[in-house]
Amino acid sequence: MHTLQSRGRFGALLFATLLVSAFNARAEGPLPAAQVTADSYRLQPGDVLEISVWKEESLKREVLVRSDGGLSFPLAGDLSVSGLTPEDVRHELEARLGKFIPDVTVSVAVQQINGNQVFVVGRVNKPGVFKFDRPVDVMQVLSLAGGATEFAGVDAIRILRRSPDGRQHTFDFAYSDVARGRHLEQNIVLKSGDTVVVP
Repeated sequence: MHTLQSRGRFGALLFATLLVSAFNARAEGPLPAAQVTADSYRLQPGDVLEISVWKEESLKREVLVRSDGGLSFPLAGDLSVSGLTPEDVRHELEARLGKFIPDVTVSVAVQQINGNQVFVVGRVNKPGVFKFDRPVDVMQVLSLAGGATEFAGVDAIRILRRSPDGRQHTFDFAYSDVARGRHLEQNIVLKSGDTVVVP
């Protein structure tokens, strides 16, 4: 009984003590891109970009980053953009288009963030998909999920991550340790596609 009460207190504490105002993440729908900075956000498949070329109205496009991490743009051809910043993409487009357009100036803006997302499943109050435009760690995403439920095993949380070669890796997370400032290395920064499992 004492153990169950302790778990319940941990779950309540998780919900009550973490603040999410330090970053922008949401559980439903595409994330607005107004706050995305061109030098920090890393593009992922599913993101939507608006690309325009100064004084070239015919070269204004809304472009989806494909599932393979690439996109296509007139005259520039195919570009692999997954993991790049919008600024990186701008430089690459200017280099390619510069072969056809003298003194070309390209603008790249993120219209929708659909690619950077993590999943929270199990005994949390609001399980689901959470989209983000800046780094988010385990504690923060648990708070977004409304904290653990009363009987959650908060010291047996696991993070599942699939590597590019298809293999899956597991990271352990004990909330009570991190809440007390111990073993903080468990509070890893999550990557797009990670799943946080709260038993």
